[in-house]
Amino acid sequence: MKRILFTSVTSLLAMTAIAQSDASDIVNVRLDARVDFQQTWNNKDIDNSNSGFAGKYFMLRVDGNIIPGLSYSWRQRFNKSTFDGNFFDSTDWIYLDYKIKNWDFSAGKQVVAIGGWEYDRNPINIYDFSVFTGNIPCYQMGASIGYNLTPSDQLKFQVTQSPFFTKENRNMYAYNLYYDGKHDFFHALYSVNLLETYKNHYISYISLGNKFDFGKCSLELDFMNRASSHQVYFFKDCSLVSEFSYRPNSHWNIFAKYSYDVNNSGNTSDACVLDGTELNMIGGGVEFYPLRKKIGDLRLHADCFYSWGKNRNNTDFMQNKTTFLNVGVTWFMNVYNLKRKSADTASI
Repeated sequence: MKRILFTSVTSLLAMTAIAQSDASDIVNVRLDARVDFQQTWNNKDIDNSNSGFAGKYFMLRVDGNIIPGLSYSWRQRFNKSTFDGNFFDSTDWIYLDYKIKNWDFSAGKQVVAIGGWEYDRNPINIYDFSVFTGNIPCYQMGASIGYNLTPSDQLKFQVTQSPFFTKENRNMYAYNLYYDGKHDFFHALYSVNLLETYKNHYISYISLGNKFDFGKCSLELDFMNRASSHQVYFFKDCSLVSEFSYRPNSHWNIFAKYSYDVNNSGNTSDACVLDGTELNMIGGGVEFYPLRKKIGDLRLHADCFYSWGKNRNNTDFMQNKTTFLNVGVTWFMNVYNLKRKSADTASI
């Protein structure tokens, strides 16, 4: 059934490309980079392994339209380590997307369709992560089908490789139902997810991402509940993330953030927020865009976060009584843009 679904989607993409070969081609190429200076203290002692200058992100992104309705997108992260030497491990996504009337079909490596605003944001725009978002491998191979219920509401079903696959067993899957709805000042990113953690064993997510926009202010409130078999379903394993932003003009953004991750489930099903974790994090910062409305863009940022509680994942640098201070620069480079009129477009 999984192979039939993937084959059907890719076949439909190929057939529609042939049928509409007189459309225009568009190519957009950009590079994004971020470099920080950071200082980390664990209970007042400097953590030298997480302090100093750090090249955080270096990304290539290519987007374009092959024909009307059929587009592609590729984002490659040059400073991301690979899982087992596979080039695609450092590829965030590379996929084809076809839109026809109210339907949307895509196939390739994609973002696993999990709700929530922190999870949805480009990582280059996040300065400190909640425990869950910092540990979920969110880019996987798969296919999805979306349907626009209204011009402002889309429902999507997606099947991907499980984020928790292993070198020994890649035949594991995630099943995701995702809702994206925007109405006036409210924008929702909701999902229910069933992810295989090992063969024939699953963990389920209910993720509710809520965003409220009021003029120059915005508030994001994310809640996720995670559960597996043989545990109390609600509130034993969950995350809460909130962020408030104030943008007085196009050059400035001032923000404050709080997150809470807890897992008192008593089992090992959750590989992102480990059993025994109860960690709070609070902080905020400021962003300054000196070149707004110019070709390309530049951003300066400064932020500080503090965490307290228990984090059973010892590889996370945010632990009990951790202070993280960070300043840096991000630049977004528009490298190349190409448009060809339909009359000059070669047939497929």
